[in-house]
Amino acid sequence: MGSPSGPPFDPDDPDRERRERDTEPIPRIGPEDGPGPGHGRPDGPSFSDDFGYGDGPYSGEGRSGRAWVRDPEAGYQPPQITEDELAGLRVDASGIPSGSRRVLPLEDEPSSLTARYLFPTERYRGEWKRHWVHLATPITVGIAATFVLGYLSGFLAGQDVGALTTVAVLLWFAVMGWVAWRVADWWYDRFILTNKRVMVVNGIVTRKVAMMPLARVTDMKYEQSPAGRALNYGTFVLESAGQDQALREIKNLPNPNELYLRVVEEMYEPAAVEARLGKEADEAKADDGA
Repeated sequence: MGSPSGPPFDPDDPDRERRERDTEPIPRIGPEDGPGPGHGRPDGPSFSDDFGYGDGPYSGEGRSGRAWVRDPEAGYQPPQITEDELAGLRVDASGIPSGSRRVLPLEDEPSSLTARYLFPTERYRGEWKRHWVHLATPITVGIAATFVLGYLSGFLAGQDVGALTTVAVLLWFAVMGWVAWRVADWWYDRFILTNKRVMVVNGIVTRKVAMMPLARVTDMKYEQSPAGRALNYGTFVLESAGQDQALREIKNLPNPNELYLRVVEEMYEPAAVEARLGKEADEAKADDGA
């Protein structure tokens, strides 16, 4: 009977437990070992079927010396996103947001009044007359003058003073002429937007043209009084980097929110404007061809 291999048993040997652990046989782990901790290893760690070998943030080292890592895709649940959250993120085929913003239709070509002030490489974006509230004062004066002078003319005619009646009639014609002048001035007063600048053109006998390049606009705002909110008009205030400004305050412009968005979009997203207008032009051609 030979002596066993290795050093003799020494209960005080400090390396005895390490040698016994290193020489302990490794059990076979597989699906046939059945359920339980460690798949057949009652005292070992619990492994699930989605563990693999490799390096990763969830890796560790078992008693066999092999590294294990949890599959990062195991048990992943995609986030639930509602339709309301996606409403503001949808875009059309051209990349333009397809939200609830309402874009007012514009004329494709400038009017003859506006075209003379545009240079050939400038892209026309729209022109607007001032809100009808701009005519509130002359119209009110005209209506009041009609009632007052009409009553006065009838009263003077009964008093047999023809000269004063003629004066009252001439005064009424003068007031109506002033009202007609103000209406014509309103008709020829235009706010113009292009891809390069904003302009205001007004005057009948003496024409005035004021402009500001979009590249020099440092700040822009619009103000609405309670009446402006009710009737949908406002006052635009433009700030420029220069000291002297030919165009700063434009009063009584219609649809101020829509106009504000158009100017800001032209300043910061000119490519989106070009894409939208190009798509609208293609759709119009397709409709004409159909």
